[in-house]
Amino acid sequence: MKPVLAVSLACVTLAACAAPEAPAAGIAPAVPPALEQVWIAEGFSAPEGAALAPDGNYLVSSVGIDDGDAKNGDGFVSKVSPDGEIIAQYWAAKMNGPKGMDVLDGVLYVADIDTVMMVDADKGGLGEKIRVEGAAFLNDVTTWGDAVYVSDSGTGRIYRIADGAATVWLEDARFGGINGLLGDGDRLLVTTMETGSLLSVSKAGEITEIATGMSNADGLGLVPGGGYLVSSWPGQIHYVAEDGTVTTLLDTTGPGILQNDLSVFGGTVIVPNWEPGTVTAWKVVR
Repeated sequence: MKPVLAVSLACVTLAACAAPEAPAAGIAPAVPPALEQVWIAEGFSAPEGAALAPDGNYLVSSVGIDDGDAKNGDGFVSKVSPDGEIIAQYWAAKMNGPKGMDVLDGVLYVADIDTVMMVDADKGGLGEKIRVEGAAFLNDVTTWGDAVYVSDSGTGRIYRIADGAATVWLEDARFGGINGLLGDGDRLLVTTMETGSLLSVSKAGEITEIATGMSNADGLGLVPGGGYLVSSWPGQIHYVAEDGTVTTLLDTTGPGILQNDLSVFGGTVIVPNWEPGTVTAWKVVR
């Protein structure tokens, strides 16, 4: 765990902030929040995804030494305390390229190339595999209602996991490079890398664009007080207002901190940094 570098953070944040576009007539301009660094944790290997464990700790996936598409058993999941201390570096059994994760009914679901791993969210250790027929590069995971949904960046599909089996739920041309997923009430929020879009998908499969222009859009989360956070590989965090206005809050590509996924838990934002193998916690400040 590293000390907070408040001065460096302020410089990076100010340099990255972009003036928002003018809001539509009749809509008050949204005031973007700020991100205040809380802690940095070390000890990961190309960390990619994060989930909240039932006990209040964080679970973080590490892809390992490759790009996340090799079946080499080099990936792992760690347990991290709310203050950034690693409780168990190898909390679950080794995987191949674990990425997005979420918990449903005491089970941690982990996207792992072309399978979804199911691990006891309290105990960790060994898990069970769900084969996803036709999957190429499973990426993010979210719970929505009584099922788990997984994005496949390689095929532009969303798979639904229920009763131990995977089926294709939705496939669309607008899902090019589909990445982040987040269940939110009666809608599923989706990010895409090809167009850099944030989309809303209804239970009937109707797609609405909320915002676009965020190159290589990756992780996403809901902001307390309204709006969304969207990360862009390899190192930006954007705020998307309810009217679709995009403001870049943070850009860490200059100092070589390669961010990818992003998860929001309450007012805390957990961001795995592929390089240099760290995880950063941020506080949303309005």
